[in-house]
This record gives sequence, C-alpha cells and structure tokens, in this order.
Amino acid sequence: RFLATVTSTVIDWFQPWPESSLFSVAKRFLDEVDLGEDTVRNAVVEFMPYSFQLVNKVSIKFRETERRYNYTTPKTFLELIKLYKNVLAAKRKGNLDNTERLENGLQKLHRVQADVDVLVEEAKVKAVEVENKVASANIFA
Repeated sequence: RFLATVTSTVIDWFQPWPESSLFSVAKRFLDEVDLGEDTVRNAVVEFMPYSFQLVNKVSIKFRETERRYNYTTPKTFLELIKLYKNVLAAKRKGNLDNTERLENGLQKLHRVQADVDVLVEEAKVKAVEVENKVASANIFA
C-alpha cells in the first residue's frame, strides 16, 4: 500500500568529512593555481577546510535556532574551491587591467612632460626674440 511513499523517500546520510580529507582535496585542487610563495599556498589550503568546518558548525546552530537545515556536502566543498579560483582569477585580471591602465597613463604623462619641456624651450627662445624686437622698436621710436 505504501510502496510509492517508500520508493520516493530519500534518506540523507551526510557524514562529516575528516579534516585530513578536506585538506587533501583542497591541496590537490589548488596545486594548479599560482599562489606565489609556499606560505601563502599553505595558508589558503589550510583555510579551505577550516572555513568549510566552520560553516558546518554554524549550520548546526542555524538548525537549532531557526529549525531550518543547511546541508554542506562534498560538492559544496568543491564549489567553495571553484569559487575561490574564479574570484582569484577575476581579481588578478582586474589588477592586470588596472596596472595596464596606470602604465598607459604614466606613458602619456611622460610624453606630455617632454612636450611641455620642448614648449618651454621654444617659449624662452621666443621671449628673447620678443625682447630683441621690443628693443629695436624702442630704438626707432
């Protein structure tokens, strides 16, 4: 009689991952990302399991206070790593774009400074010519 109910029932058997497993997965997925020095790499790799476990702890408190469930699965952890890689790539691209923009601005400033130097020299020459013409005009006046 209850066959449809039984076949449509899903039991959630989410067991928490051990920290060592989370660490290994984070290390494996972040090996391909250039994070600079080893100290930075190790800090990021250690932060991933910490943040995931912290979310699990907060989810328990959330369930106790709000009576709502928030599941964190292995897929969630992989999505966290993927999100970090995407945000890192976007920030790096933004930094490169800003660096290029600033370098172009500096080049323009250097060109303008060179043009100003040329104009100042021309103005000095013209000022001498004007003084000579004023002096010769005063002689005739």
